[in-house]
Amino acid sequence: MEYKEIEWEGFSGIEFEFDGLNAKLIKPNVKPNGKWALKTEYFGAFPALEVELLNRGWHIAYNENYNRWGQERDVVRKCEFIRFISSEFSLDKKCAIVGMSCGGMYGVKTAAMAPELISVLYLDAPVINYLSCPCGLGVAANDLFEEFHNITGLTISQMLSYRDNPLDKLDILVKNNIPVILVAGDSDTVVPYCENGALLEEYYNKNGGQLEVHIKPGCDHHPHGLEDSNIIADYIEKF
Repeated sequence: MEYKEIEWEGFSGIEFEFDGLNAKLIKPNVKPNGKWALKTEYFGAFPALEVELLNRGWHIAYNENYNRWGQERDVVRKCEFIRFISSEFSLDKKCAIVGMSCGGMYGVKTAAMAPELISVLYLDAPVINYLSCPCGLGVAANDLFEEFHNITGLTISQMLSYRDNPLDKLDILVKNNIPVILVAGDSDTVVPYCENGALLEEYYNKNGGQLEVHIKPGCDHHPHGLEDSNIIADYIEKF
């Protein structure tokens, strides 16, 4: 494995290839505490939480996806990557997930595939229901289905009976006591909360899952995060 030294947001780190795709591990400037978080997609976007965790002694990791639509080969590699980071760098066997938008979809699917590797999920405007995003069959105002179709070959008709949604994995998360902090805007037009995050909120509340929800009045899909990143970081550190 060849590691290249990099800098990111005032922190040092390394960049390398994992399974032929770009990977990064960013190191804290303070004494490491052995904890780490995996950003599942859109590395570098809305980084306030990652910076806060780094300042608390966490590492931040990332591994590129073939695409952003949660296909099994990417989810399998996520699990392998978590095991690699834990072993190679002597970090905790479980990591926290930072999943924004499509990254939230990856977070849920990874936790469902290997719940023993995940301590907590931070999901921000997550894609939970493919019929909403990318299909746009409800109130969502997005034009993402062509991209999804070109990657997967799936049609709208096939999506009506598709059963690999994050929504279809929530029972595994609750059964394995995986806590979630959920952040979303109540005016999201791309990944509407009523068709996505609200379904997770309803399932967790109905089935006794550990959940904290923060809804941002008047907020569209962006920006992600909260004005005070300590709120999210504090929840993550509880687990």
